[in-house]
Amino acid sequence: MREFMKLIMIVLLSMGALVADEEIVKKVVYNLKTGDIKQLERQLIGGIVAHTTYYQNKLEELEVRVIIHGDAYKFFMKDLNNTAYAYQPKLVDKKSDLEKRLGTLAKQYGVEFLVCESGVKSRKLNKKAFYPFVSMVHNAAIGLIDAQNAGYAYLSVE
Repeated sequence: MREFMKLIMIVLLSMGALVADEEIVKKVVYNLKTGDIKQLERQLIGGIVAHTTYYQNKLEELEVRVIIHGDAYKFFMKDLNNTAYAYQPKLVDKKSDLEKRLGTLAKQYGVEFLVCESGVKSRKLNKKAFYPFVSMVHNAAIGLIDAQNAGYAYLSVE
């Protein structure tokens, strides 16, 4: 019996060591609908950086997915010509800075940006006008459903 108890302890300790070696990954999906630059900068860009830093300090990883729809398309388009967004001076002035910051989130933080393809079609936007780090998802609802069913926590930026 004593040998059996030792064996159980060894197995349990080995399992604990295996679990300790696994990287802990947290997941979040942002429902991004806002057309407000300040909200985008504070809640999305600033939030992702702050949340990622928080988890890194705990030796955990944060996996981020952003579903883009509503009035947020304009922030992810490299070409605003021939769109209603071309006539928004605040947006045009910040365009270069936003592109760099969003690109950094994609490249260095591994953020996955997904644009609602149904909204792109209904607004008659050109798919090729979006930054190369942006992908299409059938529609925003499908993107959010898939992410939440894959274990992503939900945050909204409206």
